Amino acid sequence: MPRSFPVVVALTLGTVASTETCLEQVSQDATTKSSLRTFLQRFDGDLHGRFIDAFVDLNGDGKSEAVVYLMSNDWCGSGGCTTLVLVRHGQSWKLMTKVTITNPPIRLFTTKSNGWRSIGVWVQGGGIQPGYEAELRFDGKRYPANPSIPPARRLPGNPDGQMLIAPPGR
Repeated sequence: MPRSFPVVVALTLGTVASTETCLEQVSQDATTKSSLRTFLQRFDGDLHGRFIDAFVDLNGDGKSEAVVYLMSNDWCGSGGCTTLVLVRHGQSWKLMTKVTITNPPIRLFTTKSNGWRSIGVWVQGGGIQPGYEAELRFDGKRYPANPSIPPARRLPGNPDGQMLIAPPGR
């Protein structure tokens, strides 16, 4: 006998999303996550699932890019770990930028450069004390690869931004 699963219908401001739309979104999310995992295993077969991902439209084209924080020994050092910015490439992904020595929080800012939203990463360790948040601005091809040197920009205070990847324990 077939098993039945509950169907969630979203209600927002009097608008009803059809069950097909909800199921489509769940399927798309599962497909996106699966294609990302496949890409990352080809990129580094030793990840063992040790990464955190966030999907966000960085360039306003209606398609989500992936921001991935890698946490395996091969990708981390005394200054932090590596963050990848990936763009969709057919059914897979393409590496746009590899940013070293990053720590969460990783945040999305409203500021834009060359049509892409700026990303904030925490920089601390490996001789950098005290820590600070660095803004990574898109240069037309990629984001800066090292947040501790220009063109990355050290931000004063605690600027507002949308949390993409939270620090452990948050």
